[in-house]
Amino acid sequence: MVVEDEFIIALDLSETVRDLGYALEGPYADTENAFVAIDRVMPDCAILDVRTADGEVYPLADTLTEAGVPIIFHSGHIQPDQITERYPNATACTKPCPPDRLVKVLEEAVYPKMDS
Repeated sequence: MVVEDEFIIALDLSETVRDLGYALEGPYADTENAFVAIDRVMPDCAILDVRTADGEVYPLADTLTEAGVPIIFHSGHIQPDQITERYPNATACTKPCPPDRLVKVLEEAVYPKMDS
């Protein structure tokens, strides 16, 4: 799942996910539509911007965390240590994040989920 309100970044993240061979849910510009999506199917992993078109992503992140979904925060509005305090199992990548780093983080998040 990708939740990102900046169109070009959402497109880039989506292409990266698809290029790795993963099915993609989204991208969603707001948490309202992302919540509708997770009511249908819970994703294996989520890449979340902190600030979306309808506010901050934390309520969605809380729901995903409770469901055991690995989260990658991808935002220019965070300090990684702030995220890991609230979400100790999440990964934080500050924008701009080099594509190779994002690929590594995504694969580390998804593969343990697939092994279970």
